[in-house]
Amino acid sequence: MGLPDIVTREEWLAARKDLLAKEKAETRARDALNAERRRLPMVEIEKEYLFHGSDGKATLFDLFAGDAQLIVYHFMFAPEWDAGCRSCSAFIDQIGHLAHLRARGTNFISVSRAPFTKILPFKARMGWTVPWYSSNDSDFNHDFDATVDKGEGSYEQPGLSCFLRDGDRVFHTYSTYDRGLDWIASYSSFLDLTVLGRQEEWEEPKGRSTGLGAPAGSSRLRYHDEYEL
Repeated sequence: MGLPDIVTREEWLAARKDLLAKEKAETRARDALNAERRRLPMVEIEKEYLFHGSDGKATLFDLFAGDAQLIVYHFMFAPEWDAGCRSCSAFIDQIGHLAHLRARGTNFISVSRAPFTKILPFKARMGWTVPWYSSNDSDFNHDFDATVDKGEGSYEQPGLSCFLRDGDRVFHTYSTYDRGLDWIASYSSFLDLTVLGRQEEWEEPKGRSTGLGAPAGSSRLRYHDEYEL
């Protein structure tokens, strides 16, 4: 195993400060990239999609559960499989309490092409509370590139898609797949993918921190059992 060099504390501090400068530059670059993402145009969803969940049938509008934003995790679980994807399962294992997202008007769910009768027992086995829906009766997975046709067959790929609701209109704002998911796990990294972002006053473009008619992001941070949802 090629381990790091052994140096003095002073040498380590000098090297650490050099790296810290690069880390801060990366943070500023990431903030700029997030702002550019929030400025992306959006597409209105006019097609009707049908999903199946624990409460029966639902439309894409229903999946918002009254929130302004919706984040969909495209969980790889094809209809012919007996269990969900292992890497997708590891991703969902990372998800913390959804109250921090819901307090910022953002719902998070998983969607798979497997029938809900397969999803339900696997979800129970994993002990997850994240809402999970089947898109088996619609073109949702194909339309949002979670199921990709190739030759005579198709393959599943993991991804995230973000949606915004304006009244009864629904818009697709962003999607990312595969390695684009590598850095995402915390509630703040999920919000960075959305139009409204973290809803902090320092974020660009200005004016979206009050988009939900509430104080800016960090001032609303609570213990997860203190939110009034």
